[in-house]
Amino acid sequence: MTSVPAAAEACDRVLAEVGRAVVGKRGRLALVLAGILAGGHVLIEDNPGLAKTLTARSFAQALGLEFRRIQFTPDLLPSDITGSFVYDQRQGEFAFRAGPLFAGLLLADEINRTPPKTQAALLEAMQERQVTVEGRTFALPEPFHVIATANPIEYEGTYPLPEAQLDRFLLRVSFGYPSQDEEWQVLQRRMARQAEAITLEPVLDPAGLRAVQQVVEGIEVEESVGRYCVALVDATRFHQHLLVGASPRGALALLLVARAYALINHRDFVTPEDVKAVAVAALAHRVTLRPEMWMRQLMPSEVISAVLAEVPAPVTGTDRPRMQQPASRP
Repeated sequence: MTSVPAAAEACDRVLAEVGRAVVGKRGRLALVLAGILAGGHVLIEDNPGLAKTLTARSFAQALGLEFRRIQFTPDLLPSDITGSFVYDQRQGEFAFRAGPLFAGLLLADEINRTPPKTQAALLEAMQERQVTVEGRTFALPEPFHVIATANPIEYEGTYPLPEAQLDRFLLRVSFGYPSQDEEWQVLQRRMARQAEAITLEPVLDPAGLRAVQQVVEGIEVEESVGRYCVALVDATRFHQHLLVGASPRGALALLLVARAYALINHRDFVTPEDVKAVAVAALAHRVTLRPEMWMRQLMPSEVISAVLAEVPAPVTGTDRPRMQQPASRP
């Protein structure tokens, strides 16, 4: 059985390997990894050209998962995602031909460019880890994770994700523009490798990822920290700027991701700071602003940040030190 220090070191190596391709976003990459370790799916919403697709491909390589990509377009059909039955002339019967959904890590690229009917084809897969085609149910491989991308500035030809589908994403993450030094590093690395693509070495394999995910399940959560998660979510339901607050699934997401984030930070217990670090990514896409707030250009993330400032964090009884960081590798 994998120990907590070994699992935390594996997380360090995964982030270091992904950092070879994605420059200067370790904090955001740690959130994406936390979402995967917590067993969930991640929506990366940002402007074009900010390494959304590269991030998904890099995590698939570093985690040793089979990678598939679906480019979502207005004419995409549900069967293009899930697969369909085709007639096998040799056998004289219809056989199921699996679609790209059957992968370890699926990149749903520009997910908001396809109609709601096709978006809904992902709902069962993301929640139940299975798909139903013509009355027959097929289990998806384990582990199975979706990283979806969306460009928030493009409205023409796009379909807003319904609340039910947004709720299936454990986290919504934005990277933002790099600093000038980080952007210069991107250019330097591209010139140094003399090729467009970059291939990363696998740090884990599917069995190794499942082992680390099992370690996350054993991360300790003090009752006061759990109640802090509940208090944060409850505060969104009565906030003056919100029409709809987060559901109990939001509190569960907050707790699950906080455990994974604690492991990434070499701890076997969750602190209020872990909860604060993941709260915006875990909750902002689960709330609905009042219509008048859009006129004031208020963002859901700003409301969650305000809730974090208003709800007092507990004083925990865990005074254990952080686990010692592994020695840096040459």
